[in-house]
Amino acid sequence: MNVLLINGSPHANGCTDAALREVAKALNADGIETAIFHIGAAPVAGCIGCGGCAKTGKCVFGGPVADVVPLAEKADGFVFGAPVHYATAAAGMLGFMHRLAYSAGRTLRHKPAAVVTSARRAGTTTALEALEKVPQYFEMPLISSTYWPMVHGSNAAQVAEDAEGLQIMRNLGHNMAWMLRCIEAGRAAGIEPPQAETGAWTNFIR
Repeated sequence: MNVLLINGSPHANGCTDAALREVAKALNADGIETAIFHIGAAPVAGCIGCGGCAKTGKCVFGGPVADVVPLAEKADGFVFGAPVHYATAAAGMLGFMHRLAYSAGRTLRHKPAAVVTSARRAGTTTALEALEKVPQYFEMPLISSTYWPMVHGSNAAQVAEDAEGLQIMRNLGHNMAWMLRCIEAGRAAGIEPPQAETGAWTNFIR
């Protein structure tokens, strides 16, 4: 089994990366393979609803949203990480997640997911709430930890001094590994994901 950790920071080796690597360390200790995908420093725009992905199977604008699909297809679980920018999750990561959801939501459904964030000071809980929207839509079991999954610091060296934050990341990784093992055991026992009802589409504007 493997978990894909997505670094939504423009900085490849910054605070968010430090948090994700701590999660990965715990997952690896529990026998789960990991890969970290960095969305890059170039601006990532949100989805424009063009519908092109319905024809091609991936976002027609390419970039990291298209590049990540082969990894997402193979992943058994996800950790989405982003820094706080202006008191919410970095816009590039939100744009990335929205376009990934529209163009390749099939790679996400029913797979466990976690969200983590990093900040110098404040805005972490708002960022976590924003990041949770895509996992909630795709019926992804949301993995929690022993506190809200955040680290604090202005750089990776300072995050390394956030003992509680790193402990939260490790506990998150162990919880993710446990959930993956539970799902594996359930499937071995013949328990498959539920089939959602479809067809209802209510518009309250008459």
